[in-house]
Amino acid sequence: MERTYIKRKVEETLLEVAKYFPVIIVTGPRQAGKSTLIKHLFPNFEHCSLEDYDVRSVAIDDPKRFLQPTAKGMVIDEVQNVPQLLSYIQGIVDNQPDRRYVLSGSANFNMLRSVKQSLAGRCFIVDLLPLSIEEVADSIASTTTNQLLYNGLYPSVQTGERPAKFMYPAYVRTYLERDVQELINVKNIMMFNTFLKICAGRIGQIFNVSQVATEVGVSSNTISEWLSILETSYVVFRLQPYFKNINKRLIKSPKLYFCDTGLACHLLGIESDKELENHSMRGALFENLIVLEALKHRFNRAKENNLCFYRDSNQNEIDLIMQEKDMLKGIEIKSAMTYHTSFEKALRKMESLVADKIAEKVVVYDGDFENEVGEIKILNYRHLSAFL
Repeated sequence: MERTYIKRKVEETLLEVAKYFPVIIVTGPRQAGKSTLIKHLFPNFEHCSLEDYDVRSVAIDDPKRFLQPTAKGMVIDEVQNVPQLLSYIQGIVDNQPDRRYVLSGSANFNMLRSVKQSLAGRCFIVDLLPLSIEEVADSIASTTTNQLLYNGLYPSVQTGERPAKFMYPAYVRTYLERDVQELINVKNIMMFNTFLKICAGRIGQIFNVSQVATEVGVSSNTISEWLSILETSYVVFRLQPYFKNINKRLIKSPKLYFCDTGLACHLLGIESDKELENHSMRGALFENLIVLEALKHRFNRAKENNLCFYRDSNQNEIDLIMQEKDMLKGIEIKSAMTYHTSFEKALRKMESLVADKIAEKVVVYDGDFENEVGEIKILNYRHLSAFL
């Protein structure tokens, strides 16, 4: 089957960055489309993958020959498999500043440490998450919200190359379990899988390490280590709290989200989109979808994460806040299809809750009624990118 290429919003950013940096590193979860993207953008560069054993052997045994300059440039996939290459690349670009290397890899601690040591000031790192709603807006026009949540936004699912019911079980066994075994010595993979499922059940909640440790049957330190691995591997994402206002009793622990709702649905044991109709986690999965859309919007434009949430001891909560300079945007997320004015309650109190000035407020939900006039905008979630 010929692969369908989906235009990514990060393309323009990558081409611009290539003018100024000799090394570009595109990192993100496995199967997010990193290799497909850079092959499409840099077709004249020499391409190789370090997943290939023979190629990897050459890179390890004779790195200088492997990196021998070519006419245009070089694309190296899965560079985390031979992190020592980064030191050799440093020497080449220092002596030949016009050389270009585009590297892709699923992030791990070794690679990130090598990048900081070897390529500081020479490289630009771009995080590529699965597809955004903005990128597939036309193709999902007739897709229901439940189907979107269940399928997730990995490219192979969205193009029809792999159905979600086969993609995510294989993803866990082929990638997550293997990557975790390479990074840490997990003595009992069953316990780790239990941990994954518990994380999925805590989407949108404050993550209590001690509580999860008790449920899994391991130490709190082990849970913290496992969670860091999942975050560095782009499986989960921790949304940090807003706590600039020191006069209030604010929640200071992060909330947990997955980098794709399709994977989360699999871990929750959801086997079809129909099961989501009355599922207790539907609202949390919808919130997950919106939070990650905001994060993708930032990453696709090579901007740093500027997201947080607000919660205090008086049960005041704002689902998502975007921080831009000294201004904030507040977002309330509701999975309902019917709009209620009660959705606006927290946003109407926002000025009294936070220390910064408020630029905009919006309620994002699953209904058709929209209104961009007045203090609080009302948007269907498929149009969120216009607000971001």
